[in-house]
Parts: sequence; structure tokens; C-alpha cells
Amino acid sequence: RIIKTVVKTFKYFLGLRFEVKGLENFEVEGSAIIVSNHQSILDMMGLMEVLPDDCVQVGKKELMYAGTVGLIIYLGGVIFINRKSTTSAKMVMAEVAKTMATDNVKVWVYPEGTRNCTGDLLPFKKGAFHLAVQAQVPVIPVVYSSFTTFYNPKKNLFTSGKIKVEVLPPIETKGLTSDDVSDLTDRCFHTMRETLFRLSGRPS
Repeated sequence: RIIKTVVKTFKYFLGLRFEVKGLENFEVEGSAIIVSNHQSILDMMGLMEVLPDDCVQVGKKELMYAGTVGLIIYLGGVIFINRKSTTSAKMVMAEVAKTMATDNVKVWVYPEGTRNCTGDLLPFKKGAFHLAVQAQVPVIPVVYSSFTTFYNPKKNLFTSGKIKVEVLPPIETKGLTSDDVSDLTDRCFHTMRETLFRLSGRPS
């Protein structure tokens, strides 16, 4: 909560405004998997605008060594996964599933697997959806509008701007099996992509 309060103040210095909708969709009983698109370090500020108290994040292990950012997310209780080791990643996710069952926490995952500033979505990796089905918990999609009109590190573009964040209704997984993971992943991808284009003022 301390980190959340501190990081939220950065938006005033950077000239960012956030418009948030759908927070009531986090109010599910028990655990859940939260999935969102991932564009840049600015996601961190958007995350702090909506992050539920009973939530932990899953991130790549390399972030541990990212200086101040690495320290902040380490102190924030992020669960790190070694993406280069399939065995290690599966073991960590199995432990996450146990933690979800015992502690009733929500887990935030970026299914694209890396930052993506294209204004579109990269194909989703299936780990988060396997975890949701394994734990029989809902998937809650969260979508940030595109930053491309005011932030582009390749072009050294960074001006003030508004970021829209929308929490979508939960997608239930009760009764689903591993055979349904691909369909669940595709459903979530297309729903989030349509929302991304709508929030960004782009034709779908």
C-alpha cells in the first residue's frame, strides 16, 4: 500500500491522467486471475490506480535486476518466473495455484509476456489461463488504452496524456478442463483487443 501511494503521485509530475471504469468487477468471491495488456513502465502507474489489496503479480525474473524498478516490485511481493526454464516456470505456477487456494489472493499476469508499444496486442501465452482452469477461478481482463499518441521511447516522444483503464467482467472457468484453455485464451484475447481499440479510438 505504501508503494501504491508513492507511485500514484508520479502521475502529477508526468502530466498523466487516468480514467478508470469497472472496478466493481474485481469484487469476486475468492481468488481470480487478472490479465492485462503491457505497454511500458507507465503501466506501473496505471496498475496502482486499480490494484486490489489482495493481489500479487507475476513477472519475469529479469526484472529483479532492473535497479529501482526491480527493488520496488520485489518489495511489492511480485512472484518471479524464469521464462527460459519451462520446468521452473511450471513449478512456480503450481505453487501459485496452491497459494491462491490457501490465501484467497488474486494473481495479476501479463499474458503477452513482454512489453508491447505497437498499439495492438501480441499473441497471448497460455500460462495464466492454464492456472485459472487448474484453480477453477475466474479470469478478470484489464485493458489500458494505447499510449502511442503521447509516449514512444523510440521517437523520444513523451507528452502529457490520458490513459483509460477498464476492468472487464469476470470470465468463469468452473467446469473447464485443460482442453478448454485454447478457447479461453482466444476468447479473452479477442475481448481485450476489441476493448483496446475502443478505448484508443481505433476502428476494430
